[in-house]
Amino acid sequence: MVKLTAELIEQSAQYTNPVRDRELDLRGYKIPVIENMGATLDQFDTIDLSDNDIRKFDGFPILLRLKTVLLNNNRVVRIGEDLHECLPNLESLVLSNNSMTELGDLDPLSNLKSLQHLSLLRNPVQSKKHYRLYIVHKIPQLRVLDFQRIRQKVK
Repeated sequence: MVKLTAELIEQSAQYTNPVRDRELDLRGYKIPVIENMGATLDQFDTIDLSDNDIRKFDGFPILLRLKTVLLNNNRVVRIGEDLHECLPNLESLVLSNNSMTELGDLDPLSNLKSLQHLSLLRNPVQSKKHYRLYIVHKIPQLRVLDFQRIRQKVK
């Protein structure tokens, strides 16, 4: 397990991704906790924390520029209550292949007013009854859930 330090952030790959966003690549370090993210100096549009051992999605300082967080293949079971204060402009969140089990555990996402794209593929919560309807109700501005567009129901 590697501790997420300012030095690790400085040494990690930083590049412009295909959609022209500044991206910080923190994949595969087996990081257990999100911490010391202030060392990014709010210079990134995207932070990739995939393939780590993160259990709780929180620990961010105020990052106004951050629009996308990738948290695939972790062990996330909880989402921080104050996430909306730290990441007010978060538009896309990929939590595929994690350990989210209860619909209520997703409620903090409803405070992310800019969130438009969310993926919870391969999480136990996906098998809950009315999963998709619950998410769409809680996060009305969401446009894409699990890589499928959300459409108004035609009567």
